[in-house]
Amino acid sequence: MEKRTLGTGGLEVSAIGLGCMGMSFGYGPAADTGEMISLLRAAVERGVTFFDTAEVYGPYVNEELVGEALAPFRGDVVIATKFGFAFNDHGTQTGLSSRPEHIKQVADASLKRLRVDALDLFYQHRVDPDVPIEDVAGAVKDLIQQGKVKHFGLSEAAPQTIRRAHTTQPVTAVQSEYSLWWRRPEEEVLPTLEELGIGFVPYSPLGRGFLTGTIDANTSFDSTDIRSNFPRFTNRALQANHTLVDLLDSFAKQKRATPAQVALAWLLAQKPWIVPIPGTRKLDRLEENVAAAAVELTPDDLCEIRAAVAQVTVQGDRYPEAAERLTNR
Repeated sequence: MEKRTLGTGGLEVSAIGLGCMGMSFGYGPAADTGEMISLLRAAVERGVTFFDTAEVYGPYVNEELVGEALAPFRGDVVIATKFGFAFNDHGTQTGLSSRPEHIKQVADASLKRLRVDALDLFYQHRVDPDVPIEDVAGAVKDLIQQGKVKHFGLSEAAPQTIRRAHTTQPVTAVQSEYSLWWRRPEEEVLPTLEELGIGFVPYSPLGRGFLTGTIDANTSFDSTDIRSNFPRFTNRALQANHTLVDLLDSFAKQKRATPAQVALAWLLAQKPWIVPIPGTRKLDRLEENVAAAAVELTPDDLCEIRAAVAQVTVQGDRYPEAAERLTNR
């Protein structure tokens, strides 16, 4: 697979990464550990070198899974993880925390769980309004100087926050949701990143599975699946939004590809410093996603897709109100 570079510090990764959250958390009961270890190693064999996790996924168990699975490939892969949440003694998330001393504690714990000497990319998971972003960036800068972290990232941060952080410690990558059915980063975030030389890592590049064409109005979600609480995944919204999938499917047939591959290829075609991280628990889906890197979209293709998508008004908010308040800050 081709490589792409995030930021100006030379962080080279595969053009398509692998989001690991769903293996342990968020999309129903956790998958079998042994099967997920095999899947992670299969991803490496197929050219994936960029893996995304976080302490909050589980919490903790996803980092442990990634650490065990990728231990044989140290030096050949890049692992991104995140800080920014607080937990009680029972491991329950209790809110945000990006106090500098907490960031340093999280870094030490993540190093152990991931079985690495340094964290390749350390994101602030959500902006903490109670801690100046300069203090957050300064704490990560200290960790970089100590050799515990290599690169600094932000997730779901607003342009002005990105600028302020970047002044204290250069930001290598920003991770935010971005796909054919959530394009708001195009308004201000992407121009800011291009100006500052920062890479962009779209999470949920397949719309949490919706853009694959495998979800419709009759799909039901387990109570442990986060989508069961998301406005965009109510039966009514799914039915209304399926027009977008139909358009994508029609175009994919012209390209002899799948809707998921076109959705990923579209993201790759936006900028050379964009690296999507689709997640999956299945080998066939992994192979499908990896193959998207070889799907070429011409300027005419991109214009056709953009024009078609512009005719669709997506129904439903992407997050419940409380979760949406944590974004773009």
